Amino acid sequence: MRDILLQVAGLFAITAALIHGILGETVVFKRATIAPERLRILLRMVWQVGTVAWIGCGVLLAAAPSFDSDTARHWIVVTLVVVFGFAAVANAIATRARHFGWIMLAGVVALAAAGY
Repeated sequence: MRDILLQVAGLFAITAALIHGILGETVVFKRATIAPERLRILLRMVWQVGTVAWIGCGVLLAAAPSFDSDTARHWIVVTLVVVFGFAAVANAIATRARHFGWIMLAGVVALAAAGY
């Protein structure tokens, strides 16, 4: 059961990352007025770095049960609980808890902690 919880946490993380990337491109940067254009491109790429990082974190969570090392599993879960926990709190504060993103991120934390 612990392994399934970690794998579901990984899928939640990947889903949250993809939604983050899509909403960034279709909502945030569609409305944003950023000049010069080079700065706009830079900010879009920095936004997508977070998307790629969260996808990588999701892959690590999903793959952690297949590792032969309990130490690796421990540090993957602990590190990503902190990372996604911080992201959930920051999202909730920044959006005054009006955006569903913090709920998805908190779900990753809860599932990963339960699968620990």
